[in-house]
Amino acid sequence: MSASITNPHSIAALSGSPVQPLIGRSSRGRLVLRRFLRHRLSLIGLMCVMLLYALAFLGPLLTPWGYAEQDPTAYLAPPSAQHWFGTTQIGEDVFAQTLRGLQKSLTIGLLVGVISTGIAAVVGTAAGYFGGWVDRILMWVVDLLLVIPSFLIIAILSPAFRGTTWLILVVLLAAFSWMITARIVRGLTLSLREREFVLAARFMGVPPWRIIARHIVPNMASLLIIDATITVGTAILTETGLSFFGFGVQPPDVSLGTLIASGTNSALTFPWLFLFSGGLLALTVLSVNFVGDGLRDALDPTSTRGSRRRVR
Repeated sequence: MSASITNPHSIAALSGSPVQPLIGRSSRGRLVLRRFLRHRLSLIGLMCVMLLYALAFLGPLLTPWGYAEQDPTAYLAPPSAQHWFGTTQIGEDVFAQTLRGLQKSLTIGLLVGVISTGIAAVVGTAAGYFGGWVDRILMWVVDLLLVIPSFLIIAILSPAFRGTTWLILVVLLAAFSWMITARIVRGLTLSLREREFVLAARFMGVPPWRIIARHIVPNMASLLIIDATITVGTAILTETGLSFFGFGVQPPDVSLGTLIASGTNSALTFPWLFLFSGGLLALTVLSVNFVGDGLRDALDPTSTRGSRRRVR
């Protein structure tokens, strides 16, 4: 009797608590963390992303100049102790403008990544779990949005919202960033809904949305985390491209795209107008992609990167 009670499976049977799943989940979390920490480029990328966020939001406190403020005594001044990144043609501080642009681009990328991944999770799980006419309608919407040239549609719609909040741009970018992930989530849901724990929950009368939230979505959390990370970098590049052509963030506000666009013509004669914003854009996207690669390798059980030990 005492031997059976000390067995973890016997304790789970008596108390009704899932001891083994908790143990497995905890051990898998440690394994994922250990694999991620062994991925050096991912750690470098994560530190760079954290430093970029800190610089974007805390850096403006280090300069007395605002991003829209002009210095009438310094026009196209090179980097100096007074203006660390130099000034523009009308005396605006490039350091303050670059940090404002970095702040805007990072915020837009993060919001688009979270929103688009959330939409993909909801649409994909609903289509895969319910099937039937729900699946047909949702997949018809996905197929329709996939054939629409998103960049062109956003470029056409954005002038109608000129002068309004930049959050409209976030909504437009997120609306065209979730379709492929939704199809992948649907395929995984079709497989998961036939698993024993999902069938048991259905036979017990658990509501469908609770089954989706408790049993299906957690089993594809690794995919959603990786997708959100990659989408952040893609959204930053897309926003930069739109802003470069005048369809994204509108003046007097700035983003990395608007700064790159304004400094392109002077890239060789006055390089500080282009160099800092372009360099931070490349560093941001590269760092986010490194983090995404590390998460993919850490969460993928078939990957051998990050888990190999040196053979002595």
